[in-house]
Amino acid sequence: MKLNRFAPAVATLLALAALFAVLPASAQSTPRKSRVAVLDFDYATVQTTSAAMFGTNVDIGKGITDLLITDLVNDGTYSVFERQALDKLMAEQNFSNSNRADPSTAARLGKLAGVDVIIIGAITEFGNETKNQNVGGGGGNWHGFGVGGIGHSNTKANVAINLRVVNVDTGEIVTVAEGTGQSNRSSTSLLGGGGNWHGFGGGNVDFGSSNFQQTIIGEATKAAVDKLSANLVADAPRVTVRTITVEGLVAAVDGGQIVLNVGSNAGVKVGDQLQVSRVTKEIKDPSTGEVIRRLSSTIGVIKATDVDAKSAVCVPVSGSGFQEGDRVTSVTQ
Repeated sequence: MKLNRFAPAVATLLALAALFAVLPASAQSTPRKSRVAVLDFDYATVQTTSAAMFGTNVDIGKGITDLLITDLVNDGTYSVFERQALDKLMAEQNFSNSNRADPSTAARLGKLAGVDVIIIGAITEFGNETKNQNVGGGGGNWHGFGVGGIGHSNTKANVAINLRVVNVDTGEIVTVAEGTGQSNRSSTSLLGGGGNWHGFGGGNVDFGSSNFQQTIIGEATKAAVDKLSANLVADAPRVTVRTITVEGLVAAVDGGQIVLNVGSNAGVKVGDQLQVSRVTKEIKDPSTGEVIRRLSSTIGVIKATDVDAKSAVCVPVSGSGFQEGDRVTSVTQ
């Protein structure tokens, strides 16, 4: 009997084909990451003490949020909603600082942003571990310390932060995480301890700068945020990806623009692609006259370029002859 010299190669190819045929979809395609948006953390609990430290009111909630976003982007487990786009959306919705820790308000904002979850949080501790009386500096007395204060020679800083991950569809809290940090050095001032700290201007402090992070309070802040982000990443399996089904109609066709009667309230986002179809026949139940099925044909695919709450402007990706009344659908994750 004559052996076919190609038989081993053919057998290998057949085996590979069989393997890919039985692999689950998750192994053949990469599922998308969970989309998250992060609101500026609430710092009302520590506002008095932080203002005394800096000599003015500094939005430390925003500074700490910036650090957390940087950690999450660098880690890559989540897809993080762009900060400037969130700020713009907040302005459009008249979102105030008092809403920072409100899960229901945050959920509505997150739904408009098209994310899976929105993260809200609070700073519960931001200061030193001692309460000894000392001579304060230019920022007023705060546990005896101000900017450049002269005080206890063994002052250390403590920072504590917690967050809640909120489901944007239900407003329910999916998971919580905490992060605490303490400086491991001593100084006569929480804004001292190393680096080339030159203070701040206009009530702003760059929490991401190496100069700030080399101060006593900066070191504790960075440690707390790093622990917080690590805990949030560890809980990633609890953050499920939303399945959003969009259904609407073409409201108008103007030149190359196709206007839909659905927008962000229905889950449409800029960049989404939607299938356009047209009903060609309705099948009715002969006994009741009720429509039991609609037959349709695909007209093409369109892409959203501008979206507001109740409408979307799209351009064709494929197909032509789009008409008012055509159906649009998409199932996105």
